[in-house]
Amino acid sequence: MKTYFQRMGRSLQLPVAVLPAAGLLVGIGHLLPQNWSFAQFLQAGGNSILTNLALLFAVGLAIGMSKNKDGAAALAGVVAYFVPVYVLSPASVATLFGIQEKAVDPAFGAISGNVFIGIIAGLVAAALYNRFHQTKLPMALSFFSGKRLVPIVSSLAMLVITVVLLFTWPPVYEALVAFGKFFIGLGAAGAGLYGFFNRLLIPTGLHQALNQVFWFNTAGINDIGNFWASKGVKGVTGIYQAGFFPVMMFGLPAGAYAIYRNARPERKLATGSLMMAGAIASFFTGVTEPLEFSFMFLAWPLYVLHAVLTGLSLGFAALMHWTSGFTFSAGLVDYILSFHIPIANKPYMLVVQGLVMAAIYFFTFDFAIKKFNLMTPGREPIEETELAGDVAIATEDSDDKYTVQAKKIYAGLGGAENISEIDNCTTRLRLQLKDTDKIDKSVIQSANPAGINVIDKTNIQVIIGTEVQFVADALTNLFDAKAPTNLKINESKDTTESESKKTSDIKSSQKIEFYSVANGQYEELSQVPDDTFSQKLLGDGYAVKPSDGNIVAPVDGIITSIFPTKHALGIKTDSGLEVLVHIGINTVEMNGEPFEVKVKDGQRIHHGDTLVFADLDKIKAAGKDTDTMVIITNMTDVGFMRFDAYAPSVSMLSKIVEVTTK
Repeated sequence: MKTYFQRMGRSLQLPVAVLPAAGLLVGIGHLLPQNWSFAQFLQAGGNSILTNLALLFAVGLAIGMSKNKDGAAALAGVVAYFVPVYVLSPASVATLFGIQEKAVDPAFGAISGNVFIGIIAGLVAAALYNRFHQTKLPMALSFFSGKRLVPIVSSLAMLVITVVLLFTWPPVYEALVAFGKFFIGLGAAGAGLYGFFNRLLIPTGLHQALNQVFWFNTAGINDIGNFWASKGVKGVTGIYQAGFFPVMMFGLPAGAYAIYRNARPERKLATGSLMMAGAIASFFTGVTEPLEFSFMFLAWPLYVLHAVLTGLSLGFAALMHWTSGFTFSAGLVDYILSFHIPIANKPYMLVVQGLVMAAIYFFTFDFAIKKFNLMTPGREPIEETELAGDVAIATEDSDDKYTVQAKKIYAGLGGAENISEIDNCTTRLRLQLKDTDKIDKSVIQSANPAGINVIDKTNIQVIIGTEVQFVADALTNLFDAKAPTNLKINESKDTTESESKKTSDIKSSQKIEFYSVANGQYEELSQVPDDTFSQKLLGDGYAVKPSDGNIVAPVDGIITSIFPTKHALGIKTDSGLEVLVHIGINTVEMNGEPFEVKVKDGQRIHHGDTLVFADLDKIKAAGKDTDTMVIITNMTDVGFMRFDAYAPSVSMLSKIVEVTTK
């Protein structure tokens, strides 16, 4: 049952991911003068999403809970939602009972738009899809076989459920409203309790179910919807959101710094990289899982302290009636967008509270780590296995870092024989295994995940971070191919040293010149519209928005890998630098269609040689960005980078950067 609710929580992220679009439209609309028609136009566009959340939930759950996430399940979810909404509308109920519409129970007026109904519809549609999408009917009815049968069966099933709701919905709705009123009546204490349990349930994934009660209109609270529609009482609407801003933007990053400060000297570099990446994600976007999972299980008392501090933050903000809201999470982006929403009350005070929370988090985390010797990241004792050997996986030259990471996780899980299902959410792999007792944690940890969470006998989560989709895709490919684990353990220090000598061939004090990868517009990496590149999670470098499809080598070297989807290539320079040329954003989804590769694996190339011809029009038509990135992936071997190109226009002969190896 817990696993089922975890899958629900994961599936609900799909419709919730639409909310930032609504927040952007409403936020910009309120920033503009309100007597402008365009401002009202933008607000109406955002509200069109917010007022149809129940339908989006029905579609999201239908897709997410179905076996292969097919569009037929989504259509069934739409059908399943509309049946009770229309049959149980006040006008229809009045007709059914032969009474006047004004005599109909007010609960039926809340059917349309209630996310509880959307959730029921989505779950029913997904269950029926899983049961009937391969059903074969007799020849005379064969047109309606398989997936076409699912929406039909869903409509019939929802008619039966609608009959039940006709008599049970009024008391159910009254109970939901009573629960909502109870928590609203608790005021600041209720907000604090919600904040505490919201964080405490993160390890199980059940926090998503709790969020539905407070953020949407399941129980009549609808804190997110009311905030962005500027409805309710100023200083009250938003109390279940505001207190997260001081924690996610200030508190957790300060806690991450305390963890870094307490790491062992020999582990500070690795710990600092992990904490910095997590702190940036938390501050700007409100994505906290990479930080939280890094210490959630290694030092669980610290996580309980974090949950308590989150509850105190929400409770204090509610007590002071400082309110703000978000559509995705409580990061800087949502904070800026929500700042001018009319119902926001003194949102600037959340920054003051945030600075105080940063101090509290740092000093309490620092004290707890030292006082109780908590094993936060970087404080783990150095074991003999770390000195004597390492985990090695048989890889190929064409494997990118995600494939290598996936192969280690695949081997640690026990391979295809032990894996039942692979899925992922925003930051973590969600895996169903035949037996979690058969996993080898040390092998999984060799892939450097942020954390490992064994939930029960058959379920495990591996926390990767915002790049999880790439690892999940690679892991799925291994599983579908029933690939062997290809695992071996280097058993001696000598083996490790020889392996190091084999792979660490960087020549020191070498100067390497990088040129433009295409004709077009130069971009700093921070301007690229993708967090993986803009936050330099893969390494440092630069980007060009090409004006034509001729993508050329930015540096002299040898082609070491050509991705199967042709959207990326690896180059190794004579000095040992490993360079990734990545054409477009999310173009991996196009399966190589826009690309014609002009080189082959192992070929020596010089800067200016054509690597790939890219059909830019086809990429744009698919809704993808054409930004082309040049990334040095082994940045630890770079001592100095001097950028030369700041002019907006560059040609393939333009020198961009000079790199000096250590």
